[in-house]
Amino acid sequence: MNFRRIAFGAAGAAGVVVLLEAVSRAGLIDETALPPASTVLGEAGKLAVDQDFLLDVGATIRAWFGGLALAVLVAVPLGVLLGSVPLLGTASRALVELLRPIPSVALIPLAIILFADPTQMKMSLIFYACLWPILINTLYALRDVDPVAKESLRAFGFGTPSVLWRVSLPSAAPFITTGVRIAASVALIVVVSTELLAGGVNGVGIYLSSTQAGGGRTDLLLAGAVWAGVLGLLANLALLGLERVAFRWHSARVEGIA
Repeated sequence: MNFRRIAFGAAGAAGVVVLLEAVSRAGLIDETALPPASTVLGEAGKLAVDQDFLLDVGATIRAWFGGLALAVLVAVPLGVLLGSVPLLGTASRALVELLRPIPSVALIPLAIILFADPTQMKMSLIFYACLWPILINTLYALRDVDPVAKESLRAFGFGTPSVLWRVSLPSAAPFITTGVRIAASVALIVVVSTELLAGGVNGVGIYLSSTQAGGGRTDLLLAGAVWAGVLGLLANLALLGLERVAFRWHSARVEGIA
């Protein structure tokens, strides 16, 4: 089943590449606006051995991973606390719903003022953007834990901490991991957008911006965007693989129900 999914995904990607190549070669769209897919992929291949571009990728990954890791360290314990103590969860609900819709890019001017270091500035915005999907997933995961399992444990004399550790967290863990996986994609969008809008020294977004200087090179812009997509794909596959290995019992149950 997994092989079929990979094959279908690869076929879909190849079909899009062929379609874009045909549209550009047929002259339906100006090649300066949309270069042939083969040209873009060729430039992307050159970027793989370009030391300057690799430095940009490294800077983006450092900020991306740092902000995401910080969000996990804060959001998961906070979500467990708010989800386990109903009074705190109710009291904080209005604040969470007020702050959650604020786009992180709207906070770029504030982040620039607060953080002189570009990496710290990017990490702060990534942290803010990733906090909410992880927190919300944690909250809803804890609310959906089977109450019968919790009450059964309490009937045997286990206290609240034991119920949380033995039942609630194991049941919620797969959904928390899904929140982290969603947040990883959000983090990549935020870090590249921040680099594009706020500037800096290194980063994939800085590279994308530089390709438009002096007349613009759309082929280089799209080649850099391809690598941004590859980074997101690799991160998603890594987290998905970790999720399947760590929570194999959950995957088996879901596939059995499906």
